[in-house]
Amino acid sequence: MAAEQPAQRVRVVLADVARARSAEPTEPARVELEEQSPIGEALVRGLVRAQLAAAVRLATVVAVALGGLPLLFAFAPALARFRLFGVALPWLLLGVVAYPLLFVTGAVYVYLAERNEQEFTDLIERRDL
Repeated sequence: MAAEQPAQRVRVVLADVARARSAEPTEPARVELEEQSPIGEALVRGLVRAQLAAAVRLATVVAVALGGLPLLFAFAPALARFRLFGVALPWLLLGVVAYPLLFVTGAVYVYLAERNEQEFTDLIERRDL
């Protein structure tokens, strides 16, 4: 009996992937990014800076809002003794109001980050650079 030949391996490539790799990018900014040139690095650094700036601004808002409450209660002890529904106001603010504040801050950050990324994508895909 003759030994069976092993099946030859076949490389399967999706048409879109093959076309994308073989075609030269026509956008100058995309070329700069793909070649990792200094201009491409500057574009990416700009995106990272924009994301960092949004994060720092929102972190500052949270730090001032939540970190300022103890200072507020230290300077206004009558406010710290105020009770609402039998619970002290500081406990309500730090235990209940803090969570919606953090949720809204997170949602705003996601919005700003997506907007920054969309602006970056629009910049890269512009044909008139």
